[in-house]
Amino acid sequence: MGRVTERRKVIRIRDGAVSSRPDTLVAEEPLEIRLNGKPLAITMRTPGDDFALAAGFLVSEGVLAEQDDLQNIVYCAGATVDGSNTYNVVDVKTGPGVVIPDITLERNVYTTSSCGLCGKASLDAVRTTARWPIADTPPVRVDPELLATLPDRLRAAQRVFDRTGGLHAAALFSEDGELVDVREDVGRHNAVDKLVGRALQSGDLPLSRTTLLVSGRASFELAQKAVMAGIPVLAAVSAPSSLAVDLAAETGLTLVGFLRGSSMNVYAGEHRLALETAVATN
Repeated sequence: MGRVTERRKVIRIRDGAVSSRPDTLVAEEPLEIRLNGKPLAITMRTPGDDFALAAGFLVSEGVLAEQDDLQNIVYCAGATVDGSNTYNVVDVKTGPGVVIPDITLERNVYTTSSCGLCGKASLDAVRTTARWPIADTPPVRVDPELLATLPDRLRAAQRVFDRTGGLHAAALFSEDGELVDVREDVGRHNAVDKLVGRALQSGDLPLSRTTLLVSGRASFELAQKAVMAGIPVLAAVSAPSSLAVDLAAETGLTLVGFLRGSSMNVYAGEHRLALETAVATN
């Protein structure tokens, strides 16, 4: 299998002094996901947890929802012309009776890139395919003071980031702030897929009593993945996109951005936050 990190020579310049030294970089390789033998998607990822990544991706596509929906995942032998296995192609075989939705090229694009499709069609697609409507689940109450402690705890758990400085991370926390799981990847969306895929494999979906924290911004795609996994709270250390806010408002997702220290912006779903004072509006 591919390595999570690789070493490369770098010319280092510090205060005018020039030196040569090896540097540790995060690995980035393509992963092709096949569904029942048919090519479905290609994503650039950091090798590791590839089966979980594929499973989580298919949760966000509405293909998988329960542990029994997944029969097995294997690396495809003979992935190259000479027949060797690059460990960059996986085939997901669904369980008996799983209905495969019509996953069009258009939908495939926005779930494998970071840009996302814009417009009402994107929102409708998620709302109509979500297995566990967030608005219908028992409310989770989140203390803002507890929420404010999560970024530092996520950062402390990023082992590969410490060596490379080039990885995003996603973490699941329980209602009382316990770190449930954390995954790192060159792409935020892949890190989230790895979390969700591991939850599917262990039979823990829906994740209806958790908070998802992501490094960087909160895109539409990340909000979509949270909704499809039944996660009621999504927090990011940077800004959300406008479409992510629209999706959160549409589905009942609590969306928090700019979570830095004791400061944060709540863009939707403020009813889940234990606010001691009334929110002033202009």
